[in-house]
Amino acid sequence: MKFINKFKIASLLVLSGAGLLTACNKGLEQIQGTTPVSIILPGSGSALGDTLKSSARANDSLYFKIILKSGLLATLNNKANEYTVFVPTNAAVRRFVTAITGGAVPAAAPDAVFSAFLNSASFPAASAAGIVSYNIIPQKLLSTNIPASFPNFQYPTLINPAPSVSALLRLTTFLSSRNGAWVNNTPIVSLDNQAANGVFHEIANVVVPPTTFLWNRISADTTLRYLKAAIIRADSGTVAPGTLVGALLNIGANLTVYAPTDSAFQVTLSGAIYQALVAQGFPAGGSTFATATGLATAKDSIGPTVFRNPLLFKALSAQKVKGIIVYHILGVRAFNNNLPTSESYFPTLLNGAIPTHPGIGLKAVFTGLFVSSATVKGVANATAANILINPTPAPSGTSDQFYLNGVLHKIDQVLLPQ
Repeated sequence: MKFINKFKIASLLVLSGAGLLTACNKGLEQIQGTTPVSIILPGSGSALGDTLKSSARANDSLYFKIILKSGLLATLNNKANEYTVFVPTNAAVRRFVTAITGGAVPAAAPDAVFSAFLNSASFPAASAAGIVSYNIIPQKLLSTNIPASFPNFQYPTLINPAPSVSALLRLTTFLSSRNGAWVNNTPIVSLDNQAANGVFHEIANVVVPPTTFLWNRISADTTLRYLKAAIIRADSGTVAPGTLVGALLNIGANLTVYAPTDSAFQVTLSGAIYQALVAQGFPAGGSTFATATGLATAKDSIGPTVFRNPLLFKALSAQKVKGIIVYHILGVRAFNNNLPTSESYFPTLLNGAIPTHPGIGLKAVFTGLFVSSATVKGVANATAANILINPTPAPSGTSDQFYLNGVLHKIDQVLLPQ
């Protein structure tokens, strides 16, 4: 993929986020390309589905209702294959149902009420099938096989988000044993529960498959209007498929976007335009800064005008804006729970043009199991930007926002690469 001048980010075309991976049963080692497939012999005892059905698994009873609704019980009871299943606890399913019903099913309701909802037409079988198939990995994966490396390691699930694109396409989950045990950004609370044809791990939240693209979120978010305008400016003169918008709509991309809010852009642009005006001969001081601020904050019915103002095209050329934007994007998915606890630098898409660039500095602070604060620092920023941590992991939240082709975190500064 070729951007204006030297911005070549070939990784955006690599089908990694939703990989072209078969859903056949393979050992972990074979997926990693080191050993051949081994023959799987039926194990003794109960299969995964029947194990989750048993009275001994009372804490998984509500998720078993979802399995029944999904039509995948026979798959989980097939001893000819091995699987790993991520099973939300009853508490997790209760929170999920309360959230999707807008509180119509209250959190304090007895389990019979939750079961009745999960059995009803209000909870479609297709939704259940999407959840369950996204929480199944077609191989046995013990906790000792989950790496602690950065970023989370990705594994294919059973769900194909776009069969019309390819029958082999699969959504992937992202697992980590760094700072605990995680699937995406959800804690694994009980590991290595065995069954005859695999293993299941209990998780603290219901993990649902993503359904939209990064660009859908950026384009619709009223606090990211400057980021949207900057991306459109960066794409000026570039044709598909080499555009940033194209990458942010690419089912095969695997990205993390650190998204500066509108207020963050306004601060940076006001300062940059002020410096440009002074360099052109405007007097230093409050009146020129007021002029710069006015240019930076001007809007019309479309949105911010700063990137469409011909008077600013030299200062905010498409190439310069593109350099800034790609500096905010990693070519991997980074969840906050997988960040280092001391600041460490990682390459961004800008490294496709400047391989020796140090990248951005990432750091997370944990309070107990969860990230209480996290930062990202550009090499030319005096201070690190704060990642705006979710009060709750809502679909319109501010961190660890999960999409078909990546993750989005809002930040309170524009990152400066030089």
